[in-house]
Amino acid sequence: MATIRKRGNNTYQIRVSCGYNSEGKQIIKTRTWKPPKNGMTDKQIKKALNKEAVLFEEECLSGQFLGGNTTTFAEFSALWFSDYAEKQLRSRTITRYKELMRRIIPQLGHIKLSKLQPHHLLEFYNSLGEEGVRLDTKCKPHIDFKKALATAKITQKELSEKAGVSLTTIRACINGKNISKSSANKITNVLGSTTLFDTVDEKKTLSSKTISEYHRLISSILKTAVQWQVIPSNPCDRVKPPKVERKEAVSLDEKQAAELIACLQSEPLKYRTAVMLALCSGMRRGEISALNWSDIDLDNGLVSVNKSVLYSSDMGVYEDTPKTKSSNRIISVPDSMIKLLKTYQAEQLKQRLALGDQWIDSGKIFTSENGGVINPESLSGWFKNFVRRYNLPDIHFHNLRHTAATLLIANGVDVATVSKRLGHADKTTTLNIYTHAIKSADRAAADKLEDILTRSKIS
Repeated sequence: MATIRKRGNNTYQIRVSCGYNSEGKQIIKTRTWKPPKNGMTDKQIKKALNKEAVLFEEECLSGQFLGGNTTTFAEFSALWFSDYAEKQLRSRTITRYKELMRRIIPQLGHIKLSKLQPHHLLEFYNSLGEEGVRLDTKCKPHIDFKKALATAKITQKELSEKAGVSLTTIRACINGKNISKSSANKITNVLGSTTLFDTVDEKKTLSSKTISEYHRLISSILKTAVQWQVIPSNPCDRVKPPKVERKEAVSLDEKQAAELIACLQSEPLKYRTAVMLALCSGMRRGEISALNWSDIDLDNGLVSVNKSVLYSSDMGVYEDTPKTKSSNRIISVPDSMIKLLKTYQAEQLKQRLALGDQWIDSGKIFTSENGGVINPESLSGWFKNFVRRYNLPDIHFHNLRHTAATLLIANGVDVATVSKRLGHADKTTTLNIYTHAIKSADRAAADKLEDILTRSKIS
């Protein structure tokens, strides 16, 4: 509801609350109103003022009052999220955008849209390329943490509660593992010592790809401001986007993949099945985590990919649509993979019967211990420990997808087929990611052709 207060002898300020921005600060719109100089009575002024207040409130709440001279980037961004992003974009996209806004708002949020210039954007992008800007900087304890707790006469549980961090984080410190910088600061404040942790990769900078993400988000918000006629042009159009350095996908060769498969044979069946499925299908981690048994045609060896399981700190584990429209696809898998899935299905049934009514019937293939939806991070975490235990090449779970693609290309499968299996929107994406693998396959094809022609010449 609009509020009115008198300012000066013959001036009134109308104030309307328009919700809150991304930092939780209330957004207040104001309009100054003066009665016309024609000798209105107090009663007439009051009536006209109330009418103006109602009209102004309607403008604000309907989004019509968005003057570029008065609206800040932070205020418009909040409106963009509520009126556009949350209605048009997918949950995973909104979550990522909100993460990016944590850096954007402190730097650009206070600037009026009409005053936002290319040099503001360039200064922001340059700051993102500086050392120490990463929010995911890790810290590692360089002392015997158990002794530190004993010296401070505090238990793990007490430290967890006082510092506001999980017991898992405290145990990670005791085991000498990395934790986030924010958690390290909280623990340091409780224990009263500044010599507990060393910063890991403090000088590591943001990648050009990440900086480009910031540019695209800001540009998208300002493009909407132009469409809504809040500003005449988009400042991002006058800024050269940060150049993205394209990196070759990391993958295993045939020999390394064979070694990995050999090491898998003594591992738990659930993880062995998940890893083999990633190698056989090239599916993403979230797609594998989202698979239901009903998505597998065990008779015909087909896997239907139609959803993805994701994790974010604010939403937890949740299910969403696949990454792109083309990610909805059906993939053929070899007979050996179907046989492994059937074996795993039988083991899961035993586990289900053992837990009885404590089993959560999620219908998922890969589940938590009680049958619930699995956190995709758990697959990555297990795989990371697995490659370390066997001293295998230092790759991530996602690199199994790249391995599937490069092995197919190396063995003569055409790019169009590989692209469809991966769920890429078009072949160009596949060509860009797997340039090296395609060149190697082309070189091998040339060598084979030379052998054929040479033999023909000799004969």
